[in-house]
Amino acid sequence: MSDNTTIGVGMVGYAFMGRVHSQAWRSVSAFFDLPLRPRMAAIAGRSKEHTEAAAAQLGWAAVETDWRELVKRDDVQIVDICTPGDSHAEIAIAALEAGKHVLCEKPLANTVAEAEIMAAAAAAAPGKSMVAFNYRRVPAIALARRYVEEGRLGEIRHVRAAYLQDWIVDPEFPLVWRLQKDKAGAGALGDIGSHIIDAAQFITGESILGVSALTETFIKERPLAAASAGLGATASSEKGEVTVDDAALFIGRLSGGGLASFEATRFAAGRKNAMRIEINGSLGSLAFDFEAMNELWFSAGGGGFERILVTEPDHPYVGAWWPPGHGLGYEHTFTHEIRDFLEAVATGVDPTPSFADGLRVQRVLEAVERSAAEGSRYTTVED
Repeated sequence: MSDNTTIGVGMVGYAFMGRVHSQAWRSVSAFFDLPLRPRMAAIAGRSKEHTEAAAAQLGWAAVETDWRELVKRDDVQIVDICTPGDSHAEIAIAALEAGKHVLCEKPLANTVAEAEIMAAAAAAAPGKSMVAFNYRRVPAIALARRYVEEGRLGEIRHVRAAYLQDWIVDPEFPLVWRLQKDKAGAGALGDIGSHIIDAAQFITGESILGVSALTETFIKERPLAAASAGLGATASSEKGEVTVDDAALFIGRLSGGGLASFEATRFAAGRKNAMRIEINGSLGSLAFDFEAMNELWFSAGGGGFERILVTEPDHPYVGAWWPPGHGLGYEHTFTHEIRDFLEAVATGVDPTPSFADGLRVQRVLEAVERSAAEGSRYTTVED
């Protein structure tokens, strides 16, 4: 750090998640009054040419082609991990052992065993750590959490959650890393199902105790990716096996006694990013759909649903932005995430969601996979 108010950030990865994280690091100090100002010290990627291009476009001061060198840098105090899940554990543990603070993309790891090691490393390390479930920072979802904490819903009876996308409906879409288990860990279940699992547990304040699940891979083979560029990869004439789920459907029981249902699919034609959750309690209900992310629907006392436009200054995060009625977008959730992380680092508070929270989600993901493999048998989420 050059002074007591500046902190150096190093980011590993520069594709989709790297781009949105970069925007958040660039903009957070312009909108939030923070005790620490991030300095975008270095970015790491395997290709020198591509990493240099990303650094120039995204605003990073230096380039490394080995993430280990980035972790060693004296001008890097925060390591931001935006890589596929197969590298999360190695990078995060090395950074924590080097005394760095760590922000890691979701899901935390590809397996429970990896997530357990990461959570243990985080608990033992002097640095702060957080897993990047950005949807917690949607103002409407944060407001929903506030309503539950205030008792407006009463006893939670039902959670109904779905995350629907359609970007791989075309059977000719190439075999990108998100469709390979050794890199991604899981398909729709881990990629987007993890978000609704975390959102359900975050809003209700309860845990998922057990699940009964079905998963399916609709397209078993896809053209190999000729150029690895995330979702923009091009296809070759050769084909390879899809080794993850295309869709997951499961029911669960909450720690407070309520029932929950979850659906995650990338085959819902026409649905682009429909992350939805409805919660029914003994006193009222909440409903949210990310495709209308500035709205929260609330029903009190069994009456009809009221539309709340979540753009007022007293709503979570919103006061830093625009006048009422001027909506926020996807990218703002990452700015809010980094704002909360920087405040935690500066004040010494443990940020949330923690690596322990990420491990909790990972255990649910594993229970879903075990249940589906056993023919939808009810499977306890193991501690």
